[in-house]
Amino acid sequence: MSIGFGREICGDLSVATSREWLVTNGIGGYACGTVAGELTRHYHGLLVAALDPPLGRTLMLTKLEEIVHYNQQVYALSTDRWLDNSIDPQGYRHIERFTLNGTIPTWRYACGDALLEKQVWMQQGENTTYIRYTLVRASQSLAIMLKALVNYQDHHGGMRNWGWQMAVERVDSGLCVKAFPNAMPFYLLSDRADVLLINDWYYGFKLTAERYRGLNDRDDHFHAATFHLTLEPGASFTIVASTESNPSLNGNNALKQQQAYEQKLLNLWRSDHPDGLRDSSSWMAQLVLAADQFIVNRSVSPSTVDSNSEFDLNFNDSNLLSSPASLNGKTILAGYPWFSDWGRDTMISLPGLTLATGRSEIARLILRTFSHYVDQGMLPNRFPDAGEVPEYNTVDATLWYFEAIHQYYKATQDDDLLMELFPVLADIIHWHCRGTRFNIHLDPIDGLLYAGETGAQLTWMDAKVGDWVVTPRTGKPIEVNALWYNALRTMAKFARQLGKPHQEYEAIADRTLARFPRFWNSELGYCYDVLDTPDGNDSSLRPNQIFAVSLPESPLTPAQQKAVVDVCGRSLLTSYGLRSLAASHPDYQGHYGGTPLQRDGAYHQGTVWGWLIGAYVLAHLRVYGDPVQARQFLEPMQDHLWNHGLGTLSEIFDGDAPMTPRGCFAQAWTVAEVLRAWMATEQH
Repeated sequence: MSIGFGREICGDLSVATSREWLVTNGIGGYACGTVAGELTRHYHGLLVAALDPPLGRTLMLTKLEEIVHYNQQVYALSTDRWLDNSIDPQGYRHIERFTLNGTIPTWRYACGDALLEKQVWMQQGENTTYIRYTLVRASQSLAIMLKALVNYQDHHGGMRNWGWQMAVERVDSGLCVKAFPNAMPFYLLSDRADVLLINDWYYGFKLTAERYRGLNDRDDHFHAATFHLTLEPGASFTIVASTESNPSLNGNNALKQQQAYEQKLLNLWRSDHPDGLRDSSSWMAQLVLAADQFIVNRSVSPSTVDSNSEFDLNFNDSNLLSSPASLNGKTILAGYPWFSDWGRDTMISLPGLTLATGRSEIARLILRTFSHYVDQGMLPNRFPDAGEVPEYNTVDATLWYFEAIHQYYKATQDDDLLMELFPVLADIIHWHCRGTRFNIHLDPIDGLLYAGETGAQLTWMDAKVGDWVVTPRTGKPIEVNALWYNALRTMAKFARQLGKPHQEYEAIADRTLARFPRFWNSELGYCYDVLDTPDGNDSSLRPNQIFAVSLPESPLTPAQQKAVVDVCGRSLLTSYGLRSLAASHPDYQGHYGGTPLQRDGAYHQGTVWGWLIGAYVLAHLRVYGDPVQARQFLEPMQDHLWNHGLGTLSEIFDGDAPMTPRGCFAQAWTVAEVLRAWMATEQH
C-alpha cells in the first residue's frame, strides 16, 4: 500500500498541515512534522532524542530551513507561520508530491525543471536522524543552503529562550551543539556539505495545533549554523543529527539498513501466517510497520534481574529485529507525540502489536519487564516523564496483564514463562481479594470487585482536571468485573496446565459469575456501567460493557451478549470506534477541543475512541459469527491511514460527524486493536 499526495493536498496549507508524519528509533526518540513543513506543535522536530530511554525526550534539531538557488532563481522550500499569522516562506507551494514509503516520509520539490527529493528516517537504537537530499532531475547543478534551527527543551515545550546562547563548535564534518554546561551535546554532520556557524535566534513561531489545544502557542529556535552544498543531477547528500559523536555519515547505507529492517518486519508478519492473507489486507502491512513504532526499550533495575536472565542479552537478527542498543526489557509507548509507557495501554496493545505481527519474543520481553514492577498486586499505570517512580493508580491495567499473558500463551504454549509468572499472578489475585491501594477489593457479599475513593480515577476513563475527576466511576465498573472474571478463569486454566491447585480460582470465579447478573438492567436492555456508586447504580450507556462480550470468558448469557452488541452498534458505533457516551445522554459532548479543562471534560463524555473498535468487532464476531460483516466495521480505518497521522491511527475522534481525528495522531492501542481484530476475522 502506498500513501501519497500531489499538489491537490500539498498545495493546500490547511490540509497539508493536518497530515503529520512520524519516524521513530526504538528507544523512545522520534521525529515528526507536517506534510507542509509548518511547525504546528512543540513536538515537531527532526530530532527529539530520548535521553533517558524511553523517556527524557528532548527537542534538539527542530528543522532545516531549505533555500535552493537554481537557474538564477531562488526557491525557499520551508514553510513558517509567525505570531502575526503570516506565512513566510511558503515552501509548501513547491511540493510536487509527498509519499510515505514504508515509514519514510519523502518530499519532491519542483524548482523549474529540477526535482529535489528529501527523505527522513532514524537509526534504530540511536538518537540519530538522517535527512537525505537527492537531485532526482535537473538540467544543471543546484545550490542548496540549509539553516539548522536547534533547541534543547522538553518535547512538551513551554520554555521561552530570551536570547540565551548555546555553545556551537566546529568538529569534523560539521558542528557540535551544547545548549548549556550540563546538557547532552548533539551533533549536526554532513557527508559533504560546508558549514558556517551563525548563533542567532528566530523568535515567534506560531503553533496552531497548540493554540487549538488551549496551550502556549509560540516557540523560538536557535539558528546554529548554515550548511552549503552544490548538487549535480543524480547526486545525493545527507545531514545527520545525532547525540552520537561518530554516527555513520553514509546516508545510502543507512537508508538501505532502514528499508531492510522494515522488510524484515513484514516478512515476520507474513511468515506467521503460512496459509496466506487476503488481498484486501494489504493495508494491514502499513499497520504492521506502524506497530513497531510503539515498541521501545525499557531498562529493568539490575537488582531485579537474575544475572543469567535473557534480559542481559541483546537480540540478534534471527531472534527478533531488536535494535542494536537493546538492553534489558521492552515496553510500549502509548502514543506519539506526548504519551509515555502506560501499564494499561501496554497490556491492551501487546496482543495486536506483537502477537498479531509475528513477534512473540517481544511480547515475552514486555511481559517479563512489567512483572518486575508489580507492587501490592498492581501494575503501574504510568512511568512519569520527569522521574523514575511509577504511578500505581489503575484498577484495570493489572487485569489486562492476565489477558495479555493468556493471549501470549495461546500463541506460543510457553510453559517456562507461564511457570515464571504464575507466582506473580497468584500474588495479584490474593492482593485483590484482601484489598490493595485505592480501596480496590473483592466485596465478600457479592464476589464483585470494588474500586475507588474520593479524588481517584482508576479506570481507563481517567480524565482529571485539578481535583475534578470527570468520570470517577467509583464502585464496581462493568469492564473491571468482566476482566476480573476473565482473569480468574484464566488463572484456573494456568494452574491446571502447571499441575497446581486451581479450585480456589474456580470458586472465586463461580461467585463472581453468580452475582454478575446484577449488572443487567432489564428495563433498558443493557448493562449498568457501574454498580454501587455513591449515587447508586449508573445506567449511562457507555461502551465498557462490550468487554463482557469480547473477552474470552464472558459472564453474560448469549441473549445478553447479543443485546449488548446491538445496543452498542445502534447508539455508540461510528466509523472509527465507539463513542464513550451515548449522544442521548445529557452530559454528551460531540466535539473535542479547546482548553485542557474543555478537552478533558469531553474526553470520555462522547468522544470516540479508536481502540474500542477492536472489542466491538470481536464481540460482533462472537455473537453473529460473520467475519465478512465484522471486517466491514474496520474498513474505514484504511481511509484514515491517509489522514492525521499518516500510515498510523489516531487516539480519538469527535463524537459528532464527520468524526474529525483528535488527540495523539499515532496511538498504540488503536493500531493494535485494529490489527488484532482484523487477524481474528481472517482466522475465523
